[in-house]
Amino acid sequence: MPPSPPRSAARPQRRPQPPRRAPRPPARTVRPGRPKRPRWAMRAVTTVSVVVLASAGIGHAVVSSLDADIARVDLFRDMKNRPSGGHGMNVLLVGTDGRDKISEAERRRFRLGGAPCHCTDTIMMVHISEDRERATVVSLPRDSYAEVPEHVDETTGARHGSHPLKLNAAYAEGGPQLTVRTVEHMTHVKIDHYLEVDFTSFMKTVDVLGGVRICTATRLKDSFTGLDLTPGTHTLTGGEALQYVRSRHVDGASDLGRMQRQQRFLAALIDRATSSGVLLNPMRFRDVTRAVLGSVRADTGFGTDELLDLGRAMRNFSPSSSEFTTVPIGQMAFPVKGIGSTLKWDQARAEQLFRSLREDKPLIVKRRPAGTPAVPVDVSPQQIRVQVENGTGTAGLGKQVDAALAATGFATTGQPVTSAEHDVRRTVIVYDPRWDRSARSVAAALPGSELRAVPAQGPVLKVIAGADFHDVRKVKAQPPAQGESGAVRGDEVVCSGKG
Repeated sequence: MPPSPPRSAARPQRRPQPPRRAPRPPARTVRPGRPKRPRWAMRAVTTVSVVVLASAGIGHAVVSSLDADIARVDLFRDMKNRPSGGHGMNVLLVGTDGRDKISEAERRRFRLGGAPCHCTDTIMMVHISEDRERATVVSLPRDSYAEVPEHVDETTGARHGSHPLKLNAAYAEGGPQLTVRTVEHMTHVKIDHYLEVDFTSFMKTVDVLGGVRICTATRLKDSFTGLDLTPGTHTLTGGEALQYVRSRHVDGASDLGRMQRQQRFLAALIDRATSSGVLLNPMRFRDVTRAVLGSVRADTGFGTDELLDLGRAMRNFSPSSSEFTTVPIGQMAFPVKGIGSTLKWDQARAEQLFRSLREDKPLIVKRRPAGTPAVPVDVSPQQIRVQVENGTGTAGLGKQVDAALAATGFATTGQPVTSAEHDVRRTVIVYDPRWDRSARSVAAALPGSELRAVPAQGPVLKVIAGADFHDVRKVKAQPPAQGESGAVRGDEVVCSGKG
């Protein structure tokens, strides 16, 4: 079967446009090697907002004037043995390190030390449904076990046969084309467009939007990136947002936990762009699009017309129109000689996920009834044993808290007791540091509670009910390794209300 050319978004016929100027050669030099330190892992989110911003319908002239600043790469030329095209459109988003464009002061402030590697550690597949009413974002872990097709090394010119490596290393060996070929080989999903950004445009985009609101039920602290968020709602500036999406030492989930935060940030970014009114203000629209497109590299087929058509079709797009997930992982530490520890996909469940993309089916079929959505947590409440104590003089409070936690799914003892502390104002969660992820799940169900680590506490967590107790928030397990079973809609993870 002859190879089929990459598809663009479907659109009505129009008068012929003047020919575009010749594609600009790639602006970056690819260097081999993977950074030893954690790199920024959310450059790709800025590119998604290009589509959102175009939906304002400001006009062809504004976007086409900015289109000239986008570097181009002709990566689909001569690609063979590609998957058959499905329904909808698939975009591969790749984030690269561009810290060389950040000022020295900002590098120190946001802990962006080290030399830029011009490599990638963020890969996301975005599926836009054929009716342009849904977007599905699938994170592909950078350490995924992969087998790259035979290719010519972009740096050395040497020819390589097919061999195993980590997914993010495909970019260093063969640039964008090898990355696309490898992803297509692993997913059997045909990639229609390629978009690549670095984090300079990420920071600028967040700042010109006036910041992005992020909510957290527990404290998020990472000494490597400098992130330190207290429980509650925060409006992050560009640099602070960069810390949020880069952090991988917040908990034991490492990169997989970081990808969940990246997805939540992307949902919040879409919410900000579509609800702030910035899209209806021509001057602010111009500033935002300049920030977004400032460091973008795209395939030659994704031009002004495609961008505008897709944006107009998605004019009513919102966080509830989006869904996010991570490819299912079957083995967390799959050893490969000469490569090290990798993440091995769960082939059966991954195939189910990518089949849904090929067939243009949503991952979330049934929507929850109107009401407060469940808060995503790492550990299922059914797996967490809890002993409730009444830390106040209010009779029956311990029984009330025990029943509320049990109704939410927590495995309570069913036998609340009176605490040795009798004047507790703020509910306390006492936990063994070895069960810190379980403690954070309980804390998500008890907003405003205090976490108190006690070594040798054991697997049973203690909840000392305080005078501040109001109710228990619903929580739902979203393990990073569960793939599509952990898919969430964007409106389920953005901040609720105006606070």
